[in-house]
Amino acid sequence: MNKHRTLFFSIIILSFCLSGCATKVERVKVDNKVDLSGVWNDYDAQLVSKETIADCLKASWLETFQKDQGRQPVVIVGSMANRSHEHINTQIFTKSLERELLNSGKVRFVASSEERKQMRGERKDQDLGFTDPATMAKKMKETGADYMLIGSLNSVKDAKKNQYVILYQVNLELVDISTNQKVWIGQKEIKKVVTNPKFSL
Repeated sequence: MNKHRTLFFSIIILSFCLSGCATKVERVKVDNKVDLSGVWNDYDAQLVSKETIADCLKASWLETFQKDQGRQPVVIVGSMANRSHEHINTQIFTKSLERELLNSGKVRFVASSEERKQMRGERKDQDLGFTDPATMAKKMKETGADYMLIGSLNSVKDAKKNQYVILYQVNLELVDISTNQKVWIGQKEIKKVVTNPKFSL
């Protein structure tokens, strides 16, 4: 009888243990702030993009250009160098920058160099004779950019025992493509203190 009782309680305890180890998935809003490990994440990219582009579009270069040229400037986002200690997919960040610029309605926006290669490839394909001439994209109609946004993502980490502090610094520069003059320089910093428990499952 005792053996059966022991087996019964063992099964119950094992069931609780297994249920505690089960994978749990929770759906949250995309713009929710979720910071599990302390490393650079999508929320950081969105936050930096919104604040830096807002600052960029308030700077004097935009009003000066509109006054001198009588039109909206054309902008392109160049490369974002990852100089942090982490492996970061900078394309997520650059796409956030592009979205903020385009959705502002204050500038016009052109495709990146890689995207332009795809467009040119499509125009060449239309030239092979299979496409209705009336619907073919015209050549020599690409819009040239006036400014390029370039930048870098840097980090500094200080660690001790089960805690570390990390500083992310994003530097952005808007450069006149014709003259190479920098018309705006922006910077945004994010600082995180991360504490890990001494014992974790």
